[in-house]
This record gives sequence, C-alpha cells and structure tokens, in this order.
Amino acid sequence: MNRYSQDVLRPGWQKAHLKQTRDVGVEKDMVVEFDDFVGAVVGWENGIVVLEDRRGKRRSFPFGPGFLLEGQPVALRPPLRNVPKKQKYTASGSRASAAPEPARTALPSRIYVEGRHDAELVEKVWGDDLRHVGVVVEFLGGIDDLPDVVAQFRPEPGRRLGVLVDHLVPGSKESRIVAQVHKAGFRDVVLVEGHEYIDVWNAVRPARVGLKKWPDIPRDVDFKKGTLKVLGLPHADQKDIAQGWQAILARVESWRDLEPRFNTLVEKLIDFVTQDHVGP
Repeated sequence: MNRYSQDVLRPGWQKAHLKQTRDVGVEKDMVVEFDDFVGAVVGWENGIVVLEDRRGKRRSFPFGPGFLLEGQPVALRPPLRNVPKKQKYTASGSRASAAPEPARTALPSRIYVEGRHDAELVEKVWGDDLRHVGVVVEFLGGIDDLPDVVAQFRPEPGRRLGVLVDHLVPGSKESRIVAQVHKAGFRDVVLVEGHEYIDVWNAVRPARVGLKKWPDIPRDVDFKKGTLKVLGLPHADQKDIAQGWQAILARVESWRDLEPRFNTLVEKLIDFVTQDHVGP
C-alpha cells in the first residue's frame, strides 16, 4: 500500500478537514441556529428569513450561509421545488421521529399538575415528548393536599416528582403550601414550579382567542365563567365551562401559542424528572 498515493499539498488541502456547507431549502417550523440565536422559521420575504425562539423573540437574517441545522453548517435558500419530504416537528418544537417509536415503559418519576385543564394543555403541546421519555402527567384536582401527596409518593433519586402550580405568587395560599413541601426535606428530588396566572387558561396567548389581554375578573366572580362571558361564550354551568375550555384549547397548535414563561416551566420540569434516566 502506497502511503503517499495522494498529494497532501493538492489545492484545498488546508480546508479538507472542515465541514462543508450545504444548501437547504427553507421550510416553515424548521429549527436553525444563527450567531447563537436558535429559533423556528416563521416566515421569509425579500431575501430575509425570520426566526422565533421559545421565548417568542424574533430576529431576521439574510438567506445564505451561516446557519446551523442539527449542528451542521447550511446555507438557507428560498423554498426548493419538489422537496421529497418535509421534516416534521412536534408541537413543542422537537424534531419528530420519521418512524413510529415502540411504546416505552413509564418512568417512576412523575409530573403533577393542578387540574384536568392543565393536564390537557401539557398533553397537547408536550405529549409526544413525554411519551418519548416515558414521563406520565397526572392531575391533582387541587393543590390543598400537596404535602400529603408528596409524602405518599415517597420521592427519591430515580423517582423524582415535578409539580406545576397555578397562581404561585408571594403571599398566596399556593405559596404557603409549596413552602410546606420545601420544609419537608424533599427539595433535591421534588421540584415545584408555578406561574402567576390565576388559571392555566391564561397561559394561552390572548391573541389566540381574539383578545389583546386576558380580562381581570373580579374576585367575587367565578374566574372561568367571567372569562367565558367576556369571550361571548355560554357560561351558565360546568358543561359550558368544559365546552368553553375546549374551544380555547382548540386554538393552541404549538408552543408558539403559549406564553413563553409557561413553556419554560414545563420544559424545566421535564428535564428535572428525567435527569436520573439516561439512554433509551
């Protein structure tokens, strides 16, 4: 074998080890990186492509080289004709698997949310991701019994518990209950995260239901019924509330339809309960 069969000083030898940039036709929802800004493609026009990150921040970049797609350098180009197959993404923004995945045994760790509506919203946006990692989401039906629920769960390393709480603001009933959980000594294996909204309904961006902002409902008025009244929907009883929520939920298609803070909380909980489990 001739060890010197190739001319090591041939033109271009200095760049032979570098990754080559390839042309890629831009697609809606494609997730790319440019100058440390990571976002999904939400549009393009006049040689400019617009990216939006998970916090809802948008930036514009010119077509051409400088982008990273799945860690590989690419030059984004206007849409190509006759693209064989469009890459699919889950509602949370993760890349979807090309082939159906086998069912995965659920992990001992869990994520608890307060109510059914919370669970339905998390399932709609993060359901594919949760099934991929084997995490089950359960709803509590309220937060009052959380200290007892945590004690009965018996959390430990490898059996973590993540909890999403509504209206977790200083001085609230919810904040006092969460403080009890922290005092019980479970801080290393239990993560309680909360948003400031009175109800998870407000985690949906108001523009998705035709509002500039969610209404401030007086404390002496049922929050859900008051909200449905502002939306012009029936609000007399529990059946109306259930149907009204389904109408709101139907407007949610992906993480971009939710408030950035809510997205961050859910993903933080998923990361927490899966950190002891590596591999498929």
